[in-house]
Amino acid sequence: MTGQWVFVCGPSGVGKDSVIAWAVKALASQPEIVFARRLITRAAQSASDHDAIGEHDFLLLQQSGGLRWCWQAHGFHYGISQHYASHVSAGGIVVINGSRSHVDGLPASPDVKRIEITASPEAIASRLTERGRDTQQEVLQRLARNASLEETAPQKPDLRINNEGELAEAGSILATYLAALAAQAGISVPLTRPRSA
Repeated sequence: MTGQWVFVCGPSGVGKDSVIAWAVKALASQPEIVFARRLITRAAQSASDHDAIGEHDFLLLQQSGGLRWCWQAHGFHYGISQHYASHVSAGGIVVINGSRSHVDGLPASPDVKRIEITASPEAIASRLTERGRDTQQEVLQRLARNASLEETAPQKPDLRINNEGELAEAGSILATYLAALAAQAGISVPLTRPRSA
């Protein structure tokens, strides 16, 4: 039985990482649902959900078939190790913190799901401004890119989650959806509400 690749996508400032982190805690005791660590050609920080890799090593890994998925964004290379494919082949769920442009370029497939985390342009602009990493011009450019990607997306996501309310609400929707996918594959997945939620 084949499992599922689940790409969770969304623009900078939408809170995607926080929603995923909430679901990770809620599903922490469930080995059937794996949250993939990305390989990225940028330095990792203490709370990063990725492993740093040099560009040369990344390209060698890509050429040797060591990556199941790879894409470029924001001037960096992103990759998902090939070893996760065995988990999907065994019927498990692998969740990927993905890129909208990469997922939009994938052909439709029954073993690939796309989840989109959304918020209003106003909410995204506010979060980006509070984050303090972007100039006002860069914030406007990000919002314009978001609008363009939404207009040109070739297919609708399998699930759209609005993240403008409580984090627990959006996180619970994601965790419940993943548990439902596992149930369809014959895996019973109880949910645990994170204590910090």
